[in-house]
Amino acid sequence: MGEYDASTYGEHIAEVYDDWYVGLELDVVVERLAELAGPGPVLELGIGTGRVALPLQERGIEVHGIDASPAMVARLRAKPGGDRLAVTIADFADVGVVGEFSLIFIMFNTIFALTSQQDQLRCFGNAAAKLAQGGTFVFDAFVPDLGRFDRGQRLALEAIESDGLRVEASRHDPVHQRVVTRHVLVSEQGIRFYPLVTRYAWPSELDLMGRLAGLRLRERWGGWRREPFTAASTSHVSVYERAAD
Repeated sequence: MGEYDASTYGEHIAEVYDDWYVGLELDVVVERLAELAGPGPVLELGIGTGRVALPLQERGIEVHGIDASPAMVARLRAKPGGDRLAVTIADFADVGVVGEFSLIFIMFNTIFALTSQQDQLRCFGNAAAKLAQGGTFVFDAFVPDLGRFDRGQRLALEAIESDGLRVEASRHDPVHQRVVTRHVLVSEQGIRFYPLVTRYAWPSELDLMGRLAGLRLRERWGGWRREPFTAASTSHVSVYERAAD
């Protein structure tokens, strides 16, 4: 595989990403983001194959995106309307685009694709600097569940398909809050490995990153339908805005 960097996950998973990750209530997500976007423009960090950005664009909202993986962006470009999206190939933690945005958002736990606390904090700070007056920084993320691991490891069957099966093998480092994962596809064509490294953070830690970046938590929901966030919630949608001076 070589050294793991910001593009590694996308470069490997692009060919199967849209097939593997289905089931999202896309209409609900797009409706909520459109409400937050106001007049736009908006920026998606880790835009990937455009699963959310393209429906937002269809609503007449000007959408920009950043992604480190040319393979993922190529999939986006091949979709209807994909050639009209302004996409920058870069590490999204840098938020290296010109302009201000009414909404900056990250989908599908991708905030945790930044593999260090420093990178996550850098993303918060750079996103805050690109927010227009009254703008929001929004992402969804899972609530860490350390019970998933047995002696720091996890081996789980993800799916049985017509031509094979998918397995997740993970190793947990609690000191750095990092999980190294290999999704393994076993099929008649052979064995394929899809690497992923994530650095999880607790909601309270994310809020502290926001405060250090000059942001404050405006709302936190248990899902995109604005469900209450409780101790039983397994994920959250967090909405940050600039803190008052």
